[in-house]
Amino acid sequence: MTAFVSALDLFSIGIGPSSSHTVGPMRAARIFVDGLDADGRLDRVRRVTCSLYGSLGATGLGHGTPDAVIAGLGGLAPHDCDPDDVRSAWTRLADGAEVRLAGRHSVRMAQSDVALEPRTRLPGHPNALTLQAWGDDDALPLAEATYYSVGGGFIRRDGDAPEQAEALRHPLPYSTAAELLSLCEEHGVSLCDVAWRNEIAVHGEEGIVAGLDAIWDAMAECVEHGLTTEGTLPGGLRVKRRAPEVRRRLEEYDRDEHVRDTSTEWLHAFALAVNEENASGGRVVTAPTNGAAGIIPAVGHYYLRFVPGADREGIRRYLLTASAIASLVKKNASISGAEGGCQAEVGSACAMAAGGLCAVLGGTPQQIENAAEIAMEHHLGLTCDPVAGLVQVPCIERNAIAASTAVSAARLALHGDGTHIVSLDTVIETMRQTGIDMMTKYKETSEGGLAVNVIEC
Repeated sequence: MTAFVSALDLFSIGIGPSSSHTVGPMRAARIFVDGLDADGRLDRVRRVTCSLYGSLGATGLGHGTPDAVIAGLGGLAPHDCDPDDVRSAWTRLADGAEVRLAGRHSVRMAQSDVALEPRTRLPGHPNALTLQAWGDDDALPLAEATYYSVGGGFIRRDGDAPEQAEALRHPLPYSTAAELLSLCEEHGVSLCDVAWRNEIAVHGEEGIVAGLDAIWDAMAECVEHGLTTEGTLPGGLRVKRRAPEVRRRLEEYDRDEHVRDTSTEWLHAFALAVNEENASGGRVVTAPTNGAAGIIPAVGHYYLRFVPGADREGIRRYLLTASAIASLVKKNASISGAEGGCQAEVGSACAMAAGGLCAVLGGTPQQIENAAEIAMEHHLGLTCDPVAGLVQVPCIERNAIAASTAVSAARLALHGDGTHIVSLDTVIETMRQTGIDMMTKYKETSEGGLAVNVIEC
């Protein structure tokens, strides 16, 4: 099966704070009610219940999962909904309130209709939810479906056959980094060119250009909003937004040309801006997850601001190269924090950004693969332990630091000829094995690490 996943799927426009805990459950709920509507059963529904299992149950409240489920049941979709319509959608139910399923059929639901079951882990994936639609008969549901939110906003319904390979639609299919490099050598093209040819086969040239531009525009808007929005993030931690203050200070430094090079600090500011937007439930782009959404935009802004000759075409190449790397990780390991820890999210995003930056700086395919490997190698074993179940501490700062690592990895790789001891395939497989070995309490459950020690300290 080919590893290739379109950039238009990997980079999906949605809302915060989590692709797996917010975007995925919203999509699942929307699909559930749309299915009831399509087969003529929606008007018979009197209420809907939902059980959130494993990681969704453990950190669902902090990640806004119940709100996302209710919003999805109401017919909202992550890519075009107003984030304000999602915030507190579940809280507003209290002991009973109206929910318009699929935006048209009214039922009465209460907060208790969404149950958190953190100790129950279904075999298909740590992020699981079961939706049930009930009619006049309380003994047997009209419909029931279980979905797995497998990371990056992707969902899979329990019982569905595995996705079929699209190799026939992709002129240059690949499953490993070694195969990708062989394609580059055989056809005399870059990693970006391989992704480009596969994208054109699916979306057409105009479609993929428009899609990539829309993705970058959404990323840029997120950065701009985050750099200018003051206040405190929602949740009990009372985390203050820092990006606006950092921006103001850097603008002052830049007015004095003799102060210092501020490029790295701007890189940090860009990442902080995105992840503070994500933590507030604002509009973000999954890249490849929401928890790691700041790294790709931050490094992209670094490229545009500090690399001579940078332009929109370079951004397209940057995103395509990053998506080619992400495809490998998604197929051969995981991009889900609940499955692999934060190494699967921030580590993957760092590798994507490092490879993409190396590409637009003129790197060869071998140097690009080396940059991605360096970036991921130094995130191996990184746990996902969000304090208070919120995508804030350590998640926001972690994106800023990883953005710096991505730039360092790209520049380090450019000083070599692409020859190195550990291959990208090897480090991806190591990440997969490390995720399996990692204890559940360190995988997006807030049961270990900083999540339990911050309060004690």
